[in-house]
Formats: sequence, structure tokens, C-alpha cells
Amino acid sequence: MKNLSIFLVLMLSLIACTSDDSDSSMITVEDMAQIRATVSSGNWVVSKYIDSGKDETSDYSGYSFSFNTDGSLVASNPTSTIEGTWSVTNDDSSDDDSADNDVDFNIFFQSPELLNEFTDDWDIVSYSSTRIELKDVSGGDGTTDNLVFEKN
Repeated sequence: MKNLSIFLVLMLSLIACTSDDSDSSMITVEDMAQIRATVSSGNWVVSKYIDSGKDETSDYSGYSFSFNTDGSLVASNPTSTIEGTWSVTNDDSSDDDSADNDVDFNIFFQSPELLNEFTDDWDIVSYSSTRIELKDVSGGDGTTDNLVFEKN
């Protein structure tokens, strides 16, 4: 009986000490349709943009982003409207920051430079009906950029 008690205590300790770093919330191919439907409904604003450790969120104040179902992306502010493209893809190539297959949120703006900052194949960290959190690890210097859109 004493051995059984010790065994149970050890097992509970092992379970309690397991790492929470396991990616149980990993975005999968099965999430792609839901992500597309979510972002293509309504307008979005940048609630956070960290570029290589520097907070540049305020640069995008006043911009509204519309992710259209045809893959077009419209960024507008009171003085201009800029068109780009977006997509959600299954990236199983070896040129991203992980050896695992992952789902990418692709943004492309040719200009202006301010919006061209978002041109990349972003990893999707999390998403909900009102928020999508993206990150990108630079292949050059290893810095991380974080971009969060929230429904307007």
C-alpha cells in the first residue's frame, strides 16, 4: 500500500510538472477555412505592431483593413485607400522559421513603405472572431515581428 501511495504521488507530480509549452493551440490546416471566413467579415484595425522589438503600432492609427473574400486587401484611412492582397496557406516549405508544416497568413502591399512593412508570410499565433495574432521570425537576423489585428 505504501508503494502504491508513493507511486501515485510521483505520477501526480509528473503530471503537474509537465510543460505548458506544448503547442496544443497550434493552428492547423483544418483551421484555414474558419480563419478565412473570420477575417473576411468586417473591418480590422492594427492593435499591435512590434517590428524587431520596436513598438510601431501608432504608425497605423486611423487605418482600417478589409480582407475581402476574393483575396484583395484594402487599407484605408481618411486620406487614402491602398490595395494589396492576402491569403491563408499551408506552408510546408523549409524556408520558414520551423521544420513543421504550418499555416501562414500572407499579406502583400507593393507600396507605400508603411504598409509594405506587413508584406510577409506571417505565422498565425492565435485567432478568434474579433482578433488575429501573427508573428514572423526574420530569416536574416532572427528578430521577431508581432502583428495583431482586431475587429473594428
